[in-house]
Amino acid sequence: MSIGLVDTSVFCEVVPVPGRSQHREAILGELELHVQHRVTLLVPVATILETGNHVAHIPAGTLRRDTATRFVRLVQGALGNLEGPAPWTVPQPLLAPEDLNSYLDRFPDYAMQGIGLGDLSIIAEYERQCQLHQARRVFIWSLDHHLSAYDRPAPQF
Repeated sequence: MSIGLVDTSVFCEVVPVPGRSQHREAILGELELHVQHRVTLLVPVATILETGNHVAHIPAGTLRRDTATRFVRLVQGALGNLEGPAPWTVPQPLLAPEDLNSYLDRFPDYAMQGIGLGDLSIIAEYERQCQLHQARRVFIWSLDHHLSAYDRPAPQF
């Protein structure tokens, strides 16, 4: 079984967030395949916060409210707060001070590559999942090339 970290670019497609969901059908098809193959999907805190920011910037009030309501239900499902299974979960709901300090220590080098703090935290979670699950494939499910490149196959024994 594989572990996939869901990036903001993918979560915006699933919600969907107007203006940020041009590949919705393809992403929903891929989500269905991940569920069929029993991929463990994790929604990092950065994905939740960034997607929430995109939702809050939808210009039309009614559309913003409807999208926010869908978004909240998807996140609550990930947290286990709704009845029925969600296709994903949140790997670490709270950010520990030592994690933030670690991100900040690494941030200047990543910033020079054009990688923001949110993406850095997703990369750090990817690295953590690789350490925790050394016999499984771990990948970042993203439409952004710099994040989708993080894909460690399961070792062949």
